[in-house]
Amino acid sequence: MLEAGAGCGILSERKEPQNMFEDITVEQLLKLRKNDEVAVVDVRSPQEFRDATIPGSVNIPLFDDEERKQVGTLYKQVSVEAAKQKGIEIVSRKLPAFINEFKAFPRPIAVFCWRGGMRSKTAATLLSLAGIRVSRLVGGYRSFRRWVVGTLDTFEFKPHAIVLNGLTGTGKTKLLRRLAAEGYPVLDLEEMAGHRGSIFGQVGLEPNNQKTFDSLLALELVKLNEQPYVIMEAESRRLGKVCLPPFLVEAKRKGTHLYVDIPTEARVESILSEYEPAKHHQECMAAFSRIKRRIHTPAAAEIERLLGEGAYAGAVELLLRYYYDPRYEHAFRQYDHEPIVCRGNDVEEALAAVKSAIRSLFGSGESSRDRHRHGA
Repeated sequence: MLEAGAGCGILSERKEPQNMFEDITVEQLLKLRKNDEVAVVDVRSPQEFRDATIPGSVNIPLFDDEERKQVGTLYKQVSVEAAKQKGIEIVSRKLPAFINEFKAFPRPIAVFCWRGGMRSKTAATLLSLAGIRVSRLVGGYRSFRRWVVGTLDTFEFKPHAIVLNGLTGTGKTKLLRRLAAEGYPVLDLEEMAGHRGSIFGQVGLEPNNQKTFDSLLALELVKLNEQPYVIMEAESRRLGKVCLPPFLVEAKRKGTHLYVDIPTEARVESILSEYEPAKHHQECMAAFSRIKRRIHTPAAAEIERLLGEGAYAGAVELLLRYYYDPRYEHAFRQYDHEPIVCRGNDVEEALAAVKSAIRSLFGSGESSRDRHRHGA
C-alpha cells in the first residue's frame, strides 16, 4: 500500500517489496549513456532541472515547481501526513499523462531525482507496472555531482594542448567548431560555459552556471583523455560565470600556441555574423556601458554614438582598436613560448593554416574521421 514520504519525496511503502526495476551506479549510467543504450530522465521539478542536471537528460517532473512548493509547505507548516496525502493526490491526478510521456522513448529509461529517494523510486515503480523497462540511479543527481567533483579534483590531463590564440574576431570559435565537425579532438570551453569570453560574451546566449559547466567539462575530458592532443581556445581562467580548473589552465600555459591572424575587415565581419547586434541592440548597449569608462573618452563617445545609431560595423572596429586589441596583447604575454602564426585573409584560409600547423606537429594531422575513412 502506498503512502506519501516526507518533504518533497512523495510515495513510500509500508512494507518494502523487492524492486521491480534495476538500481544502477553513476559509472554504469555513464557507460549506458555513452553507448546510447538508455534515455536519461530527471524526475525532479523544472527549477531543479534548470539549476543543474546530468547533461543530455530530459525533464519529466513528478512534481512541478508549484506542486513541490505545496508539498514542502505542508510538510514544514502542517504535518508529515498532510504532505503525504497531498503528494498522493497530485501524483494520482497526473499519472496517465506522466506514464504516456515515457512511452515515447524508443530505448530503456534511467530515472533519477535529487538523492535517489522516493521521487525516482516512485517513478521507476510506476513505469515498471506500466511495462516500461526502467532503471534508477543510486544516489540520484547528488551522486553524479560527487563523481564530477571527484573527477575534476583528481584529473590527470594527458593530451598535449594545442591552444588557439588571436585577436577578438579572428574566428577562433568558428575554427574550433569546424575542426570538431571534421573529427579533430576539440574542447569547446565557450560552448560549455554558454559564453564567448568577452564583455559582450553572453549576448544572445544563456550562460551556464558552474555546476553545469563542471558536468559538461568532466564528461568531455574523460572522452578525450586518450587523444594525443586536444585543441582549445586561449581563454582566461574565468569564462563568464564559470572558472576553469587549475590543471586545465596549466595545460594551456604549457601547450603549443597557434596565433590566428586575419585582417581587421574580416574580423569585423566575423563579429557581426556571430553576435548579430541588430537582434540584440539593448544587450549590446548594456554591455558597452560596463566598459565605457575603460576607453579613452572621445573614442568611447564615438562608439556609443555609432551603437545608438545602429552603425555596428564602425562601432566594432573602434572597439577592437581601443579596447580589445590592447587588452589581448597584454594578456598574451602570460604564455611561455612564441606562437606558431596561422595567417589568412579570412576564416577559411586561417582554418587551412591551422590544419597545416597541426600536421607539422603531429605527423599527418588527420582528423579521427579521416583516419577512419582511410582505414587507419
